Amino acid sequence: MNDLPTLALGFARCAHRKQQRKYTGEPYVTHCENVAKIVASYTSDPEVIAAAALHDVLEDTDVTAEEMRVAFGDRVTALVLEVTDVSRPGDGNREARKKLDREHVAKSSPEGATIKLADLIDNTSSIVQYDKGFARSYLREKELLLEVLKHGNTELWARAYSVLQDAQRELIQAKLGEG
Repeated sequence: MNDLPTLALGFARCAHRKQQRKYTGEPYVTHCENVAKIVASYTSDPEVIAAAALHDVLEDTDVTAEEMRVAFGDRVTALVLEVTDVSRPGDGNREARKKLDREHVAKSSPEGATIKLADLIDNTSSIVQYDKGFARSYLREKELLLEVLKHGNTELWARAYSVLQDAQRELIQAKLGEG
């Protein structure tokens, strides 16, 4: 019997092999592992956990949806496509692109929304820790994103909301410390 989430993580490790996390320099796949672990704490569905491990593969690597479909099947690929950004640089400024991406993920399944919530949670801490200037606009974007992810796991949504609130408080404290 094969362990789909483990296979997916190995696939993500290969696909992201040359990539590093922007702020820490650690292997990019660490983020994929974190998102999969968060999702696994809210569901035991192996296809959802596998999709969480693969959530950035189509967006950030040369792997195609068809290649993913062959390796992991229709449902895993569909979940990854639900959380993959659809905007392109030619779609306007960052605000316009993020709006297109929000509209796309708003149509996701509850499982897709759950993966996106886990992604938001894992990304928020490093962005706030390492890039406070960008974090201000990032947190505003994620507040808007949370509004369209209410169909995801309710406990995870509450956790994501709490993470954003804590991050905003941290930014306020940092700002007060500067003054």
